[in-house]
Formats: sequence, structure tokens, C-alpha cells
Amino acid sequence: MEILKYIAVGIAGYLLGSVSISILMSKKAMGGDVREKGSGNAGATNMARVYGWSAGLITLGGDMLKAAIAMLIGLLLLGDLGIAIGGIAAMIGHCFPAFYGFKGGKGVSILAAVACFMDWRTVVIGLAVFIIVAMLTKKVSPGSLAAAVSVPVISWLVGVSTPKLVLAVFAGIMVIIQHRANIKRLINGTEANFKAAKK
Repeated sequence: MEILKYIAVGIAGYLLGSVSISILMSKKAMGGDVREKGSGNAGATNMARVYGWSAGLITLGGDMLKAAIAMLIGLLLLGDLGIAIGGIAAMIGHCFPAFYGFKGGKGVSILAAVACFMDWRTVVIGLAVFIIVAMLTKKVSPGSLAAAVSVPVISWLVGVSTPKLVLAVFAGIMVIIQHRANIKRLINGTEANFKAAKK
């Protein structure tokens, strides 16, 4: 039955998203829980801040991969609608992982994977926006927020399908919501500059 495909894609996406690369790495290879250090966030930025660039990049790649697998499963079973379901489920799982007390990352790595499933122009422009804003401000959060806005806008401008556009908008909104504490600090002028650990 078709409904079973929808359910399967949703469950697979959520479970894949719930696998936290940063928590697994920090506990198994670094001897600690990244959520207890730095900003307390289980994401690539905090991994880089606490354990260095390599840990951060591996986390970013791993998180993007799990989301990509979820969306590929959706694509194979349900086409573009499946991509949307898998991507949305992976984003929810990443931010609220069932395996780790529903305390996960902020969704930027998942947004990056989503951008890759939109259009090559979405990836290129979205990445450029992130890098430029992050470098100008010396902070990751403004770059992430700028990317969260630009990815849906670019996706719409290049004419992606409706399911893909819904996914891009959802991913962007989730990233913004997950950065609400950062937004408050940016407004108050207390957001710290980013600096990776030398490890």
C-alpha cells in the first residue's frame, strides 16, 4: 500500500536524523559528551569549537550524509514528495533525537544537505551567503541564519517542485527556530565570535 511507503520514509528519516554524529564521536573518540562543553549544542560548530576543525568537518559530513540517505530513500520510493518527507523527518530527528533525550543540533548541516537536493545554484549561492556573512561577522550563527533565509528563496527563484520548496522552507524555519537563543544574544551584542580549537 502507498501509505506504508509514506510511513516507512518518515520513520527511516526520523531514525536516521536521530543518529547524532557529534555525540557518538565525542563519547567514543573524545572521551566526553560535546553537549557538556562549549555552547552545549550537539552540532558541527560546537564540535569544531571544542575538538577542532577535523571533528567539526567530520560531524558536518556525517550529519549531511544521514539526511542525504533519508532523502534518497524518499526519492526512490515516492519521488520529490519522498524527498520532502525524508528531509523533514531527518531535520526533526536531528534537532530532537529520540536516542539522546530529544536534545540535538540546530539543523544547519541538514539544511546544507537539503540545499544539495534542490538545485546546484541553491548550493553555490547558499554556501556563498553563509561564508560571506560568517566571515564578515566572525560568528557562525549570522551565517547560518542568512543561509536559512537564502536557501528557500533561491529554491523558489530557480523553480524547484512544490514538495522540494516546502522542504526548503521547513528546513529554513527550523534552523531559525533552533537559533532563537543565538538571535537574542546577537540582539544583545553578547554572541561570541567563533574560534575552532587547535586539536
